[in-house]
Amino acid sequence: MTREPVRDGRTDETADAPAPPAGRRLTTRETAELLGVKPETVYAYVSRGQLSSVRTPGNRGSVFDAAEVESLARRTGRRERQSPPPAAGEPVIRTGITLIEHDRYYFRGVDATELARRHGFEEIAEWIWTGELRAGVRFTAPPESLAAARRAVAALPGHSGSTDRLRVAVVAAATADPLRFDLSPRGVLSSARGLVPTLVGALPLRAGPSAPGTEDGGTAGSLAGRLWPRLSAAPADAPSLAVLDTALGLLADHDLAASTLAARVAASAHAHPYAVVSAGLGVLEGPLHGAASGLAHRMLTEVVDLGSAAPVVADHLRTGRRVPGLGHRLYTGEDPRAEVLFGLLAEVPGAAPALEAARDVVATTARHTPLHANVDLALAVLSVACRMPADAGEAVFAVARTAGWIAHALEEYAERPLRMRPSGRYEGPRPPQPFPGPAGSAK
Repeated sequence: MTREPVRDGRTDETADAPAPPAGRRLTTRETAELLGVKPETVYAYVSRGQLSSVRTPGNRGSVFDAAEVESLARRTGRRERQSPPPAAGEPVIRTGITLIEHDRYYFRGVDATELARRHGFEEIAEWIWTGELRAGVRFTAPPESLAAARRAVAALPGHSGSTDRLRVAVVAAATADPLRFDLSPRGVLSSARGLVPTLVGALPLRAGPSAPGTEDGGTAGSLAGRLWPRLSAAPADAPSLAVLDTALGLLADHDLAASTLAARVAASAHAHPYAVVSAGLGVLEGPLHGAASGLAHRMLTEVVDLGSAAPVVADHLRTGRRVPGLGHRLYTGEDPRAEVLFGLLAEVPGAAPALEAARDVVATTARHTPLHANVDLALAVLSVACRMPADAGEAVFAVARTAGWIAHALEEYAERPLRMRPSGRYEGPRPPQPFPGPAGSAK
């Protein structure tokens, strides 16, 4: 009997594999040997839709159609030892910012997880922008830009989400920066160092204005410290603030995710940095990208309330919904960002129930499919444990990834303009076609 694959929350690319055709079957080990990869990488091919698997009676693991495996081996042209090749049609863009390989990722050649453990977000942003690590650097919002952004955000309906507010704040901040069209590296960096804290400062305070750390309106201290009272009304203890700052650093960039590609397309047209960030924010809001942590937040809240992941996971699968926070197309094991954050969350007071719920979700789905936790699940643990709203993880993602979008814009401004202009393959009616008449008219 063919078993449907467990739907998961893989971000950036999600596809259910079709049932393989009948024919000779290969075990996972045989498939890995034929392709020259590790067994874990075989499942990465499955998650990307490049291979299909099926469970058969008498077999503990999945089996694969031999003809399909051999076809994939011919298409790759070589035996891969690390990660699956780019999917057909996937753009390949030269970049010196982020490298992802061997289930790790690196900012300008330095292990990104170690950078995030040792340095604050602003220091990491400077590193990916300039290749220089400026210890203790702090970003300051220009008063005119911050005032314009706050006025614009305050005019939004009360039910507006964090990303709605950030998009409006970017546009308002742009209008207050007459030098935004200066695309020299110096000009772009000047705008970026002001834009990031403007985005944070434009978000409304969830803690009262008299709460500790908000006496100055939340415009001083580290960026994580300024962001905290805009995400939670609870006071920030040192372990919780460390998780937030580390999350910002870990999320600063991640190669060419969908929002980063959109940002580079905008930069290719020589859009100014604020427009580049606007392009990234528009894509980030999708449920398969930045908004995925909100889905994981709601799931974890339900698991905590019920005391078990089993009925929650079952309900997701029964209704055709993916289980959020699991799997990533670029990692065969646990997302290294999640690994770091889970370790820090273990030190946060009161985070144990949310952490246990996350582990329960992973263990429950692992009975059927070997999927690991991704960063969306870790962000959800933070937001649930610290009484943040469901879209808090999305706000963290957006603020952090602004640094990466700016870094990619700096690279793209140095390339040939408008180089990202693919040609469409027209599949409509061939001309000449009769000229259309008014709708409903009689001939």
